Amino acid sequence: MTDQIDNMMPPAEYINDNYKGSGKLADKRVLITGGDSGIGRAVAFHMAREGAKVAILYHSDEESANETRKGIEAEGADALVLQGDTANSSSCKEAVEAVVAQWGGIDVLVNNAGMQKPYHDLSEVSDKDWQQHFDVNMAGMFYVTRAALEHMKEGDSIINTTSVNAYVGNDVLVPYTATKGAIVGYTRALSRQLLSRGIRVNQVAPGPVVSEIQLVFKDFDKDILESMSSPMGRMGQPREMGAAYVFLACQDSSFVTGQTLHINGGMITNG
Repeated sequence: MTDQIDNMMPPAEYINDNYKGSGKLADKRVLITGGDSGIGRAVAFHMAREGAKVAILYHSDEESANETRKGIEAEGADALVLQGDTANSSSCKEAVEAVVAQWGGIDVLVNNAGMQKPYHDLSEVSDKDWQQHFDVNMAGMFYVTRAALEHMKEGDSIINTTSVNAYVGNDVLVPYTATKGAIVGYTRALSRQLLSRGIRVNQVAPGPVVSEIQLVFKDFDKDILESMSSPMGRMGQPREMGAAYVFLACQDSSFVTGQTLHINGGMITNG
């Protein structure tokens, strides 16, 4: 399944026939924030192919969310599409409660919702913009997780999306990078707190990926978007992220917690 996001990037690919599901997540109940597009959509499709029931929480793009719903259902999986704002605590709690009401619980939580905005200089960052980055990227992760944990049990999994930028920095994405660094610390601390409950907490740190989130560079500096790459000479595809989330969600990773999977085309992070 491909999607031409913009002619300045290659079409996004979310899943292909080479990925064979084997029931790794059969009957698991999954909630993915930011699941309507990009990495979130790819994760939704991969988990659906593994037999999960998949709920996605999206912010405003109803058309994109419905496209994701169709893709989940095309895999023969149950889908639940929820609109909400991860920057709002009540909205996050309502989304969790909707999943629980539909399926009776949550076995896998994927915190993927995020936003980014570039700036040439720190003086350009308003108080409002700084706070918005932390409200959406970091506070939302806390709100959803806190609500979901009331319904999670031993053997369940939480997977957070951080970024290569948390490890290598990005001079035009200082607020975004700061939130992604916070997620690293949050993941490591929460993984230790939940050891006694048998709930694993890990994170994926993608490199540059073909997705809508990159379009903020189009009007800022299109050269950044056109030159966005990795040591492999290209951006990653959303489908190349999906299997990592499946691994961290299923029992193949039963001895993995507090860890980071770096999927970045060869960018060395030393993290």
